[in-house]
Amino acid sequence: MRPTALLLLAAALVYPFASSSAQTPAKIPVKVVVLAMFEVGNDTGDFPGEFQHWAEGEHLTRRYAMPAAYHDAMMNDDGVLGIVTGIGTARAAATVMALGTDPRFDLTHAYWLVAGIGGIDPQMGSLGSAVWSDWIVDGDIAHEIDPREAPKDWKTGYVPLRKSTPYELPRTDENGIAFHLNTGLVDWAYTLTHDVKLPDTAEIRDRRQEYAGDNAKRPPFVLRGDNLSAGTFWHGKLLNQWARDWVRYQTGGAGTYAICGMEDTGTMQSLTWLDRAGKVDAKRVLILRTASNYDQQRQGISAADSLAETKITKYSAFLPALDSAFRVGDVVVRSLVTNWAVDRDRMPSATAESTPGAAKNPTQP
Repeated sequence: MRPTALLLLAAALVYPFASSSAQTPAKIPVKVVVLAMFEVGNDTGDFPGEFQHWAEGEHLTRRYAMPAAYHDAMMNDDGVLGIVTGIGTARAAATVMALGTDPRFDLTHAYWLVAGIGGIDPQMGSLGSAVWSDWIVDGDIAHEIDPREAPKDWKTGYVPLRKSTPYELPRTDENGIAFHLNTGLVDWAYTLTHDVKLPDTAEIRDRRQEYAGDNAKRPPFVLRGDNLSAGTFWHGKLLNQWARDWVRYQTGGAGTYAICGMEDTGTMQSLTWLDRAGKVDAKRVLILRTASNYDQQRQGISAADSLAETKITKYSAFLPALDSAFRVGDVVVRSLVTNWAVDRDRMPSATAESTPGAAKNPTQP
């Protein structure tokens, strides 16, 4: 065979492999994923939902199409990625799974921040307050009968799955009902942010005076408390008591209900399985909910009348809560980005020297 022919044959054999290698782009390393649950209109420039402050404040201008998710992924040049999951546990689970399995992104070292609004227990906090949670408890997976048909000694018609009576012991551990976050990371986030000044307005000052209890009347503050996640937007004093009891039961007495949302157990379920697949580190998850409304009626009106007032964008503290979520959450995001040389491989702690301005020995409000 002539030398020229040999060269052509060798090139033909090598070219497919070289071409294949050249066509496989390096994965995009992600430092922090911010999950918002809804947006009202456009991502920027109009009346905001949960995502807009992040899109604008973190300059999330690089768009990556996500046809299998609720919303496209948006990134900045610092490695921060934001996405809207859609409302409800099902949409949140699907969007997070789509992102977590997307071959374009390297999420193996990423931190995850859920930053959304919710309804707060007035015994725990006030309008505009920000809640870091250790426990995320599902409020949907259960048996139920109408309480009007329940035995008189039952507190509720809601019965734990595979049980026969409310709060029956011993409790059965069911995957997907209670998720416990990394307490050390939550400690760090709370310590870093507990002195952040939150927005207050005349409207929410007046509204909180209509609720009993010292915490309900406080100006907005950062606190620790646990999160009840349910696809049903429930409301009222009686269901508030159910929420307290349900969270206490499902966490074996370790959790204290503070705030409710509609997506977070779906998010946690996907992250748990993505961790199992080696795609993410579920120990790097933080969940922040800020109080757009109380989870029950104020003094002098019925639960039905209160629910009628409680509509998205019309919540008592809708705009202040959106502001609080960004103010508090972005302190965490900026710290992680700034200290990435350390935090990429070693999670920060409440006493870590890499945490600028972290208070020592934080006191629970």
